[in-house]
Amino acid sequence: QVIDLVEKAQESRSRTQDLANRAAAMLFYIALSVGVVTYLVWFTLGQSDFALERSVTVLVIACPHALGLAIPLVVALSTSITARSGILIRDRRAFETARDIDAMVFDKTGTLTEGRFGVTDTIAFSSEEDLLRLTAAVESNSEHIIARAILDEVSERGVEIPDVEDFKVIPGKGAFGIVEGREVHVGGPNLLKELDIQIDDERTKKLQSEGKTVVFTIADGEPMGAFALSDRVRKESAETIEKLRSLGIRTYMLTGDSKEVAEAVSKELGIDDYFAQVLPHEKAEYIESLREEGYHVAMVGDGINDAPALVTADVGVAIGAGTDVAIESADIILVKNDPRDVSKLIDLSKKTYSKMVQNLWWAGGYNIVAIPLAAGILFNQGVVISPAVGAILMSLSTVIVAINSQTLRKYMPDED
Repeated sequence: QVIDLVEKAQESRSRTQDLANRAAAMLFYIALSVGVVTYLVWFTLGQSDFALERSVTVLVIACPHALGLAIPLVVALSTSITARSGILIRDRRAFETARDIDAMVFDKTGTLTEGRFGVTDTIAFSSEEDLLRLTAAVESNSEHIIARAILDEVSERGVEIPDVEDFKVIPGKGAFGIVEGREVHVGGPNLLKELDIQIDDERTKKLQSEGKTVVFTIADGEPMGAFALSDRVRKESAETIEKLRSLGIRTYMLTGDSKEVAEAVSKELGIDDYFAQVLPHEKAEYIESLREEGYHVAMVGDGINDAPALVTADVGVAIGAGTDVAIESADIILVKNDPRDVSKLIDLSKKTYSKMVQNLWWAGGYNIVAIPLAAGILFNQGVVISPAVGAILMSLSTVIVAINSQTLRKYMPDED
């Protein structure tokens, strides 16, 4: 799958490559036209032999090859470099756009945090055993990392888990199922809001203020209790935010967690702004609102709830350990599961684009200077280029483009 992604990235075309291809096609017709005009002008001046020599030199010295190779060489090298760096490109245009990113939006869980939840507290409003049994029954059908953490906790306690019927995921809110004839909802603050249930419990408020994620269980409309879970912030996340700030990029965090949890993580990492208790479709709306403000936005996420936002952003970046849906929705995949690769991605995008522009300037500038000289525009000053010299210069122009492209290799990471 990785090899397939790399091959597709090398085959996909960027805007710059489209421009270079059009320029190379135009150069062919320009060179042909200049060759004909050159012959006619010199022939009219009574220089028939010289006219043929000038015309041939124009056709020989013109080098659409340099323009044609200016971008593909850089594309092939940059794709190899990014792949070796643990960055897989699914869309070349998105990679090219990454150099203009000035707003970076992160999902919290599994992106800025390790996504390894552990239950720290269990609060039962009635029977603790019923709380554990009913919650675990519903969560047993969920793929969410919080569900897995609760299941691990219940399993460690040796509680028997009953079967669940009519299970369904409530995106961005939680899950539902019928357990032993009872309608059981499990989820966070957004779920309580949907069910119009208010829980005034000082214990859960205290846990939320500590930055812990609190999940509630509701059976037949009555609160049964709650689980508090903690998730450690990745040690690389602070370095990532600091690097992005040095690049002049604003950082944002989106999370379905409570405001207290979002604020705690945001302060710890120094993130510019955050949005809490966000539903999946609202994540996409926040991305769109930033774009409407004039920002070029990248979204970094790993879960199924991030898919709409990944598609909406100018550049969608999936953390490699994320869900298949997130990875399929993204333009770029960070295989190493390291948020620091986000800044590396932007850096490589800028260097790649710079190298493309250098090649285009060289290839275009060479033809702008060489073709008039070959036509004999400086004949009266004693500057005349023979067809043989023209052929050598044409070859050299292509070689220079190739050599300049190869300088990208200095950004190739060392092999382990």
